[in-house]
Amino acid sequence: MHKEIQARAERAIQEKVFPGCVIGVVRKMGEREVILFGNFTYEADSQKVAEDTVYDLASITKSVPVASLVLTSVGEGRLRLEDAVVKYLPELKNDYGATIEDLLTYRVRGTRLSILQNKTPDEILRSVFEHGFEAPTGKASYSNAPALLLGIILERVMGEPLDHLAQQQLFEPLKMRDTSFFPSDISRIPPTEIVGGMEIRGVVHDESARVFALRRRAVGHAGLFSTVPDILNFLEALLRSRDDGDTISIMSPIADGAQRGLGWQRAEPWFAGSHTGRHAFGKTGFTGTSVLCDVERERALIILSNRTYPTRPPNAASIHSAINTFRADIADIFLR
Repeated sequence: MHKEIQARAERAIQEKVFPGCVIGVVRKMGEREVILFGNFTYEADSQKVAEDTVYDLASITKSVPVASLVLTSVGEGRLRLEDAVVKYLPELKNDYGATIEDLLTYRVRGTRLSILQNKTPDEILRSVFEHGFEAPTGKASYSNAPALLLGIILERVMGEPLDHLAQQQLFEPLKMRDTSFFPSDISRIPPTEIVGGMEIRGVVHDESARVFALRRRAVGHAGLFSTVPDILNFLEALLRSRDDGDTISIMSPIADGAQRGLGWQRAEPWFAGSHTGRHAFGKTGFTGTSVLCDVERERALIILSNRTYPTRPPNAASIHSAINTFRADIADIFLR
């Protein structure tokens, strides 16, 4: 397996899918491996990636920690899937009776946050609340707004900022010591993109989330930074969620909900390959990150990279992009 992964990763670097990546795999009983490839950038003297290289997780934030915290709150009875969103966000217009479950499954379409990147945090929230949803709940349609709203709901229900909640309820119990919305040591963080001659490094790549991060406010749709070993701790706990142990109380609702597609992506061949079990799930991030967890087969996988450096590829959002081909190939090598 190692040699096949190495060959595929080295080809991806040669094809400039990304300048470097860290791949981690874990099995239910804790057997794990972390494999390193490439550098922070394409320059010849660029810093080499390491096991503790910290990457911008991008939309993985929607699942870790946001959906995971929502699912644990449901398990504790603090929230219910059938609760109306306006119960917690009374200022939201045009809510169409949407529920917490509708947000988790992206059955609502709200304001495109990317068009609000030049506003202040208060102006962004005001626009989101005043616009509400575009139509009644229906077919899943992926966007940033549902996770943003879920993050705000968590803060209101729990009475703590999102980053504090994640630290207390997930990162500390699972010994995820390098996981944070606001990393302090940017020397371990590869840049994600060069925009207008400025290198984006150590602050979230997503433009609207960056507006909040620059004011030290965490939001639900992007902004988390982490390492492969930390995410492997989380994935191992998911794999062991039905075993006796200290983490069962917080991980069981997450694993159960994720397998139903609540706040996570059901595994599909375009990013998860062709060998996953029926209930496998994962999450991808725009910066070139992804996680995949197959509870039935008792295996999980994490890929971290900065594929948007120095500029995002022209087909960056396509399911047929080079990064998705790479994700699927690595999954197939690991799971076959």
